[in-house]
Amino acid sequence: MLDPKRLITDRLHAIDASGIRRVFDLAAQLENPINLSIGQPHFDVPDPIQDAAIEAIRAGRNAYTVTQGAAELHGKIHKQMRSELPDVADALASGAAKSLVISGVSGGLLLALLTCAGPGDEVLIPDPYFVMYRHLVTLSGATPVYIDTYPDFQLSAEKVAAAITPRTKLLLFNSPSNPTGVVATDQVCREVADLCRERGVLLLNDEIYDDFCYEKIPRPHDADQMRCASPAVYDPNVLLMRGFSKTYAMTGWRLGYVVGPTAVVEQMTKLQQYTFVCAPSMVQAAGVVALDVDMSAYVEMYRGKRDRVVEMLSEHYELTTPGGAFYAFPKVPERLGITATQFVERAIERGLLIIPGSVFSSRDTHFRLSYACEDDMLERGLEILVELAKS
Repeated sequence: MLDPKRLITDRLHAIDASGIRRVFDLAAQLENPINLSIGQPHFDVPDPIQDAAIEAIRAGRNAYTVTQGAAELHGKIHKQMRSELPDVADALASGAAKSLVISGVSGGLLLALLTCAGPGDEVLIPDPYFVMYRHLVTLSGATPVYIDTYPDFQLSAEKVAAAITPRTKLLLFNSPSNPTGVVATDQVCREVADLCRERGVLLLNDEIYDDFCYEKIPRPHDADQMRCASPAVYDPNVLLMRGFSKTYAMTGWRLGYVVGPTAVVEQMTKLQQYTFVCAPSMVQAAGVVALDVDMSAYVEMYRGKRDRVVEMLSEHYELTTPGGAFYAFPKVPERLGITATQFVERAIERGLLIIPGSVFSSRDTHFRLSYACEDDMLERGLEILVELAKS
């Protein structure tokens, strides 16, 4: 008889089920819950992008593409780099950097960690962190090393320097952040990029929420161009990852791209041959169109939702104002004398779905809410949170 314990590897046993899924299980019997837990836009994929995918399917573009991705999409990516990050574009033109089309940023994270980290290596992870980071590090065989960023959730070069050892291979840098919504300052981006370059640590820059940024600053090469601060501005050798899931609501389409040092991206490409093979072909065709779609109206809509969250909750919760993404990470009032997990259970009893901070952190003091929802649902959820804070 097969023994499941013997069959399943230690790496999988070291990974627990997503805490987000546990919240969904707790709420499974709720009717019409107020759902502030979902990390995806509440709007649909814009019509031009849908049309491009349909046309690609009808035109028979349903076979594999080359592993690295369709040339037309690479052309658009390189054009975007030329506009936003000219030093990165120069590295691409010289051959010092390469681009790779990936099956979502999550797929790219797996490729990067399996390429660059293994047993005996350490990967630096700012805490709080995207839920997938620590588990992917575990799968790679490396050891996650957490950098505490409480209470303002800003990383610093000093904190990173204190965590670096001879075993450090990567730093996972995420701005705008999931779960906090905090955006790294330009100074932090510059100093952390400089430190990683000096110490030989690969900076993996996860910019999946790059368009959902409410604290844009002028780019050094073009004062008229307002963008989120990014370490890639100061070092073209970062491993930059962006995706289409959040900006264009293409969460189920699984499309992203990575730009980084040629030696690293070539090995990631080789690994993709034996894992994902390639990103979906018709989705790549849609991605070419997506990069020309103006999403600024949606970003402004979410800025308004962010402002409403801050307006409603800041009087009752310790809350760092989110500068991007579509999350807030309030602290459970200490006078309640309960953990964030217990607080979330109380919220679920009221029909409100939020996520305990322990899913994203070594601490169980905060909770994550997503304001990627209709205004009326957001308003009802915020009212419940105010009532819970007063209870």
